[in-house]
This record gives sequence, C-alpha cells and structure tokens, in this order.
Amino acid sequence: MIKGIVFTEPKKACFTDVPEPLMKQNYVLVKLERSTVSSGTERANLLGMDRVSTLDEQPGFPRRIGYSSSGIIVDKGEDVKELKIGDRVCASWTTHSKLCALNTNKVTLLDDSISFGEGALVHIATFPMAAIRKTALEMGESAIVMGMGILGLIAVKLLRVAGACPIIAVDPDPEKRRIALEYGADYAFDPYEEGFAQSVMAVTGKGASVGIEVTGIGKGLNGILECMAKMGRVALLGCTRNSDFTVDYYGKVHGRGISLIGAHTLARPKSESSHGLWTDADDREAVCKLIKGKRLDLGSMIEEVRSPEEASEVYTRLANEKTFPVLQFDWSKVK
Repeated sequence: MIKGIVFTEPKKACFTDVPEPLMKQNYVLVKLERSTVSSGTERANLLGMDRVSTLDEQPGFPRRIGYSSSGIIVDKGEDVKELKIGDRVCASWTTHSKLCALNTNKVTLLDDSISFGEGALVHIATFPMAAIRKTALEMGESAIVMGMGILGLIAVKLLRVAGACPIIAVDPDPEKRRIALEYGADYAFDPYEEGFAQSVMAVTGKGASVGIEVTGIGKGLNGILECMAKMGRVALLGCTRNSDFTVDYYGKVHGRGISLIGAHTLARPKSESSHGLWTDADDREAVCKLIKGKRLDLGSMIEEVRSPEEASEVYTRLANEKTFPVLQFDWSKVK
C-alpha cells in the first residue's frame, strides 16, 4: 500500500492507504513531488455533482482524483526507451498519491530550470491553451475571459503571450480582477455591474473577437455572448455540469454569426497535432518551452502549498468556500 487522498463520501476527503499502482511494459512509475488541486473539477467530484443532481444518492464513492502533477521517475517498464529512472517530469491524469504509474504519453521531461511547482501546473495550462488554439486567435484581436479561476487566469497569461489586445478579464470577485490585471489583462470587469456589456463594447470598439468561457454556467455563457463582436468565436472551456441553460440563440448566436466551440481538453487529437488541434503531449511540451523561455510564469500563481496529510481540512474548505486559492500538495516528505 501507498499513501493517497480519497474522497470517501460527499464533502469528505481523507489521507489514507491506497493500493500500489499497477505497472505495464510501456509505463513509468512516478514518485510525485507536487500535485495541483483543480478546484472546479475537484469540487464537482467532492460534492458528487458530476453524476447526479442531489447528494443523497452518494454516487461513485469512494473516488480518487487529481490530474496535474510533477515528480521523478523511479521505475519503468521494459518497453520504455526514451525515459530513464531519475528523470524529472510533469504528468497528466494522475491521482493525488505518492506513486503514479503512467503511460509514457502522459509524461513530459522537465528542464532543470523548471521547478516541480511549475511542472505541476503544466497539464492544467494545456486546457486554456487548447481552447485558445481552437478560436484561431490572431495577433491584435480582442479577447474576453469569463471567470478568473485557475483556468481563466492562465488563459489571461496565454492570451498575452499569443498577442491578444485588449484582454478583458471578468469575475465578480474584486481580488480575482486585481490578480487578472497583474497577470496581463488590460481591463477587468464585474459581470453583475450595471452596464457590463456596454463597458466591454467601449474598450473593444465592436465587442470581443474571441471569448473564453470558463464558468460552465448559463449566466456566464449569456454574459460573454452579450460582449461578442459579430462573427466572434467563443470557446466553451468550463465544464458544464448543469443543463439549465437558457440562451437566446437567434439573437445572441445565430443572427450574429457567433461560433460556439467545444473546448473540453479531451476533445483533441490523440496522436498527431494539426493547425488549431494539438495533442495533449505537444501542448505540454509547448507550455514547458514557454516557461523555460521566460514567456510564461506559472510559478507565481501558486498561493498555498500544503501537506497531503492536511487533505481533510483542504477539501472541507473547497466544499464550503466560494473562492479557493491555487493550491498544491507537497509529496516530497510523504513516506
């Protein structure tokens, strides 16, 4: 057995013994150094929102989650040739646990200049990267991001790298808006403030050409649609776990030629990248290049680092707090 984090029932997580991962010939065994909490996805799983509408049914528990990590390869299958024991890597689709056995296509080498903290954000960073690619953003186009959680804030940083101008960040939390401006947004607005859409129109001239919707809720989609220019493209990055959407499709989409683009990170090619559609592995490598080249700073986003032994407290906060920090678990001292 090894140590890991388990959601035992809705709203409850514990640090406990979990089975050792099973190795295969084309797998590597990664000893985690850091794992990042993806607050939106993990909150939904912690509350059971991904399966049913009420918590009374308690579906699918116990369960394990945690998909963006970094660590060191400590073992490998006999078919693995290009990676070696001792390599530092960032990893995709892991769990919050001391050891993870992964197919080689889910790990990417980390340059020595990239910290484990930065590395544990690489996989998450590929989500907004893929969404921006799908919008076919061109340099100088205006862009709006609805929702300043971890994905929205990284989207702001990547839009800056990609040459969007101006970049508008949207969130009801004034602290999130402040951070977004610090990260490269040109403007930051409260979506509930009177005249919100008119403010976006004023700073863009005709509305935003590109939109990244990260909230996954109907109000967020409606809000961003009100801010789009004719023929604008909106990437739906936020995971929608509630079907209660009411949209004036004729007035806000059809009549204005708006493109709505499914941008779930799994909606990407499996083996070969093409224009606007890159594989998960190629996007991880691209993020690492941007970090190494000092074009993208992810390390400064980390707000808290906690021991996995504090999982119960961390996930109680996640279940109950409206705003949650960018938080990582440090596995380096876990035996």
